Amino acid sequence: MARSGKVAVIGAGFYGSTTAQRLAEYDIFDTVVLTDIIDGKAEGLALDLNQSRPVEGFETKVVGQTTGRDGSGYEAIAGSDIVVITAGLPRKPGMSRMDLIETNAKIVRQVAENVAKHAPEAVVIVVSNPLDEMTALAQLATQFPKNRVIGQAGMLDTARFTNFVAETLAVPVGSVKTLTLGSHGDTMVPVPSACSVNGKPLAELLPADKIEELVTRTRNGGAEVVALLKTGSAYYAPSAAAARMAKAVQEDSGAVMPVCAWVDGEFGIEGVYLGVTAELGKGGIKKVVETELTDTELAALKEAAEAVRAKQADVQSL
Repeated sequence: MARSGKVAVIGAGFYGSTTAQRLAEYDIFDTVVLTDIIDGKAEGLALDLNQSRPVEGFETKVVGQTTGRDGSGYEAIAGSDIVVITAGLPRKPGMSRMDLIETNAKIVRQVAENVAKHAPEAVVIVVSNPLDEMTALAQLATQFPKNRVIGQAGMLDTARFTNFVAETLAVPVGSVKTLTLGSHGDTMVPVPSACSVNGKPLAELLPADKIEELVTRTRNGGAEVVALLKTGSAYYAPSAAAARMAKAVQEDSGAVMPVCAWVDGEFGIEGVYLGVTAELGKGGIKKVVETELTDTELAALKEAAEAVRAKQADVQSL
């Protein structure tokens, strides 16, 4: 198998380390770099991951690197084609994603500035919460073209929606197609009109009140996991989503995915990072794909855009 390029994952918590594992096991990169501010943590995890290579049968090399708040150690990400930013604090039970904004803004800004310094050609995938705001902040801090800074949200939320529909109808997840747009939070916009099971519209299989119940559960999907775990937040599904986005970029696949992307005119919405469907490949976002929406869904998407626009304006000073 041909391997090429380098991907870096910033933050070696459960989310970051699992993302690094998935990226390494794809066996499409020469190198996966994992960094963390806790001394030795990234190095230890990299050693462990490398020792799994003979078992899982992949050759991608994992490199661990401790970084400092002064920017030391970031030279390890030099030349990265893709950088996944997972750094930041996870939610605790009862916290909203927005409760993390000030703390994580400082962390994401510092990380993004070091990414710009050491990996100036990289595509950046942000997963730190609150997602839409941190994606906007990363773009401001790196000053990268907006198509090269993407947020991971819709892939995860859509996966949750799909899983809930499949469980409710007792069908394989592969037979279900769903979609969520908007923000990664209270103004998330699940799109029931785009949902189907074996090609049959979801509305023909479930009553409207049941679909709305699944929509609400999707919107609160992260909080549900956090409440059960007591400490920490979800990482298996989120890391799968982030890794798939990185894979699409690396392979220049042109895959159309729901992601947090810069929207400037599409859907009649101007100048904001928002959850939409977009084509991914080399260079990040190739284009935003305007999904067909009902009037109600479009109105909800525009409402979400205004809600996140206000918060994204706030992060400029953080």
